[in-house]
Amino acid sequence: MASDSFSSLSISSAQIANLESLGYSKMTAIQAQGLPAVLEGKDLIAQAKTGSGKTATFGIGLLEKINPRFFGAQALILCPTRELADQVGKELRKLARCIPNIKVVLLCGGKPFQFQKASLEHGAHIIVGTPGRIQDHLVRETLDLSGLKTLVLDEADRMLDMGFSDVINEIIDQTPKTRQSLLFSATYPDSINKMCDTILNDPITISVESEHNTSVIEQKFFKVSAHERNDSLLALFENYQPETTVVFCHTKKQCDEVARFLDGRGIEALAIHGDLEQRDRDQVLVRFANKSCSVLVATDVAARGLDIKSLSAVINFELPRDPEIYVHRIGRTGRAGEKGIALSIFAHNETIRVEAIEDYQNKTCEIETVDSLNRDAKFSVHPTMATMQIDVGRKNKIRPGDILGALTKDAGLTGSQIGKIDIFDIASYIAIDRKALRKVLDYFANGKIKGKLVRARMIS
Repeated sequence: MASDSFSSLSISSAQIANLESLGYSKMTAIQAQGLPAVLEGKDLIAQAKTGSGKTATFGIGLLEKINPRFFGAQALILCPTRELADQVGKELRKLARCIPNIKVVLLCGGKPFQFQKASLEHGAHIIVGTPGRIQDHLVRETLDLSGLKTLVLDEADRMLDMGFSDVINEIIDQTPKTRQSLLFSATYPDSINKMCDTILNDPITISVESEHNTSVIEQKFFKVSAHERNDSLLALFENYQPETTVVFCHTKKQCDEVARFLDGRGIEALAIHGDLEQRDRDQVLVRFANKSCSVLVATDVAARGLDIKSLSAVINFELPRDPEIYVHRIGRTGRAGEKGIALSIFAHNETIRVEAIEDYQNKTCEIETVDSLNRDAKFSVHPTMATMQIDVGRKNKIRPGDILGALTKDAGLTGSQIGKIDIFDIASYIAIDRKALRKVLDYFANGKIKGKLVRARMIS
């Protein structure tokens, strides 16, 4: 039986120490099966779902091959969405802490092209990005992939679903034939099979179940009339009263309508979908992750790559047609040893979707009526935290410790009044206890961070 210890791998002692400091106590199933092949330089097809630990699988592997003295693109990770790319980039930076001077550059749409071009001019070892923006840089010759050692296609099935097949092939055409290719996909449709045949060389294939245990998720289904869907959603909130919730909808319009409906009933909610500008998408995700927003209404594509450590509930405002998508959705709750709950609303004509879920999970779905719920009409959701934006970020060499120090030493806040701090290129976001907001705003009227006056405003 293979060891699940990282020390059993042929990786540097510095990386092993770094993994221990990051809390990586032992390998997940995909890491134990995939990392030896990746480290041997073999191509890989890995069928793995959300929460399986795939980022570290390719991240640890590609970092072992990086030459820090060569400032050219040596690894490229393609992701379907900006949010997933940002999450992968953050994880890679943590994994790369043990190697001096490793530069990770994020290339996604919605960000100024010129900033990215300038960053590439100074060289980069690892590129993480979305297919469209990567292609833009290749067309404009601001990105050179001729020295690439490792290509990673993360969530390849979703990229194909989003219509990126031709773009991906054009990108791959500009990489060396000698590269190592690693493909990760939650599902394995025919389109993925065809892609593997054309871009991978004698790959090792592994398939693992998610580390997420669906047995810790309580699943309930509520049959309603079509016109009762909104009130039924409200009934679920008033009965279960979850602290953090993602409500899944099918369309962008539905997301906006549901978020407005909940807001009007005292449940503060934010919608996220593909029509939002990148800045607005970033702010929505930051607010949800830092607990200054408790309810997120999302489409499946927009929710891909959400980095949520603890989610009380998932609610399906409408069931997906594909039972595998249902399992992906509910897999965002009940993590890290905690219990979760998945609540689904369906109309009579959607009964076939419930039956498909039963077949897929090989168990009977628990169906109830909304009338059986105990509703608390006074229930509302108003987060205790708020988000403050300041106009300095990574390009100003700002670190979380700089902001924390200014707020505790100079502004007089306690550590408990300050939540998650997120640093972006030209802005930073701070979760602040709402009771301390006036104090923070007063400080930033004249206060400084690293000797520089900064502008601040509350995000709402």
